Amino acid sequence: MAQSLIVATLNRQVFKINLTTALFPHSFPPPSSTFSRSRSSSSLFFNPKTPLSAFLSTATSMGETPAAVDAGMDAVQRRLMFDDECILVDESDHAVGHESKYNCHLWEKIESENWLHRAFSVFLFNSKYELLLQQRSATKVTFPLVWTNTCCSHPLYRESELIEENALGVRNAAQRKLLDELGIPAQDVPVDQFTPLGRIHYKAPSDGKWGEHELDYLLFIIRDVNVNPNPDEVADIKYVNRDQLKELLRKADAGEGGLKLSPWFRLVVDNFLFKWWDHLEQGTLGEVIDMTTIHKLT
Repeated sequence: MAQSLIVATLNRQVFKINLTTALFPHSFPPPSSTFSRSRSSSSLFFNPKTPLSAFLSTATSMGETPAAVDAGMDAVQRRLMFDDECILVDESDHAVGHESKYNCHLWEKIESENWLHRAFSVFLFNSKYELLLQQRSATKVTFPLVWTNTCCSHPLYRESELIEENALGVRNAAQRKLLDELGIPAQDVPVDQFTPLGRIHYKAPSDGKWGEHELDYLLFIIRDVNVNPNPDEVADIKYVNRDQLKELLRKADAGEGGLKLSPWFRLVVDNFLFKWWDHLEQGTLGEVIDMTTIHKLT
């Protein structure tokens, strides 16, 4: 594979960022430190398994700042893509390793390595049984500005979010991300109030570069919450009842106003949501819990 290089001017000197090493760290010997410069070629190497903040700190201490790693990426999203480590799993949902969020969402890596990572999707209802939806921010790397369920993200490769018993790690991650994305305080969404209903396995491209390949835990919760969306994550929110959601689906199918839904949300809607919604209102949600089956959906 030919090496891909970005040429950058740093402190009036010309350097190169080796993207092949950055994006495919397992294919080449890793650099000895977070940030290194080849004596012979004056190339800058970035190791994505090191937090981006550490990379930038090291570079700054050397009197240099790397020009760009995906220069067009929003700074907040870039930090999350490189600092966050997703949990790699096999198709039976056994943890087999970890990788940066960046690498896990590169469509080339999804297709070539078949990397699958653990995820979750929260469906939060208020006491009127209305579902909270969010529109992803314009700066999101994958699926910007699409409408989706309340919160969609990943448990990270950390002790509190690796706990598999009763999906506690996933529920801990859901509580964390509801605060990060929607400003919902942890006390509004206690981890023991999430009901894991099932798991889906799906793959979906976002554009030519990015995509998703996830084993996704579907979590229901009924709570009246305080919401203060983070504009780096969320462009808009709305509560919908069944009829309003059906109208949203109709508009998305008709392409009205450029409205789009996330592929994982649409899969859940088409296969499970309205039936589960009925059980939620009837107080019989426990009847549809199935954490044994992993539904492979396309």
